[in-house]
Amino acid sequence: MNKQLIPVQDISRFQSRSEEFFPLDWYKRMLNDNPVYYHEDTDTWNVFRYNDVKEVLSNHEYFSAEGPRTTILIGAKNQEGTAPEKVSISSMDPPRHQKYRSLLSAAFTPRSLKHWEPRIRQVVNRLVDDMPARGTVDIVQSLAGPLPSIAMADLLGVPSKDNLLFKNWVDILFQPAREGDAEEIEARKATAAREYFQYLYPIVLRKRSDPADDIISDLLGAELEGERFTDEEVVKTTMLLLGAGIETTSHTLSSIFYSLLYDDPSLYEQLRKDPELVPLAVEEMLRYRFHCSKRHRTVKKDNDLLGVPLKQGDVVIAWMSAANMDERMFEDPFTLNIHRANNKKHLSFGNGNHFCLGAPLARLELNLALSAFLGKVERIAPVDAFDLESSLTTSAPGQSLTSLPVQIQKQA
Repeated sequence: MNKQLIPVQDISRFQSRSEEFFPLDWYKRMLNDNPVYYHEDTDTWNVFRYNDVKEVLSNHEYFSAEGPRTTILIGAKNQEGTAPEKVSISSMDPPRHQKYRSLLSAAFTPRSLKHWEPRIRQVVNRLVDDMPARGTVDIVQSLAGPLPSIAMADLLGVPSKDNLLFKNWVDILFQPAREGDAEEIEARKATAAREYFQYLYPIVLRKRSDPADDIISDLLGAELEGERFTDEEVVKTTMLLLGAGIETTSHTLSSIFYSLLYDDPSLYEQLRKDPELVPLAVEEMLRYRFHCSKRHRTVKKDNDLLGVPLKQGDVVIAWMSAANMDERMFEDPFTLNIHRANNKKHLSFGNGNHFCLGAPLARLELNLALSAFLGKVERIAPVDAFDLESSLTTSAPGQSLTSLPVQIQKQA
């Protein structure tokens, strides 16, 4: 079904890329002045406070993941770029959602994560080792960009040397359409989807007859209640997994380094002295620096659960990143604090049945990347000539860094 795209940018009306990259002032204003806000031009209700966001995301009796409108369109409209119904779990309600999530999660078991860790660690170490002993490096180009694409290519079971191809395809397929350029973007998406399909389909066919220890083989072997993935469905499923696994992780990792340079420069030395703080730092960065995380729901039946009269068919947008800044849940929320006792309660990965399937993998990559970098690089410092506004681009997670120059000095 072709869904109608909601122009979310009309709601926030950010005046610059930099403002959208880290919209603390807007979150603060909406949390305090408009916690449940009806936006007339887009005909949407918007919720920002922690408890309201959780209610919308988890109460499937009243709020449906299905519906004719959406906040983001991914993939392409041609045959190669259309997601199979059984893997479109983000727009599916229980009990159907649990069934197909179980089928898809065959590739994301705890056993898999344990097996993947040394493979990802090897990629991380190689990327950091390739950096010069001292001088300026671009964290986006040398670590945050290549790590997720190389790791996902390896885990899928395709040649990691082709990771730049994957990154390029994903960047195009997950690019949000903006008013005025939708036709051009759709044409580029169709081309990317066709190229991706033609590249991966022969690989899937080979793994059908000769399975290996990778995600594609796991998907080919997955079965639930007699249902299995076809070869074509596996290709399209990997397209979605790549998008989720590359875009968001790359965005978060580059944002973490931005925070270490510009939010609290003393934090890097703290983490160097006590590497056991890394998991706490990752969770706080997911709370503080992952923007703009949001999901939409359609009202299934009239209710006033949010304190306003909602009608069947209304669309509600839950702004998870704003909820992460709600002082009713997080003390002094607009301050970066890795020692925050409840920072893991952030909603960046969602909540309830639709909690992000790839969250454990994302956490693993972020922890391994930060730990490896800290273990090899003694000092980091910002570069004076860096301009944030010109170093951002529109992506699925919001404004993402295209470049982040950093002065580094490795330990002797």
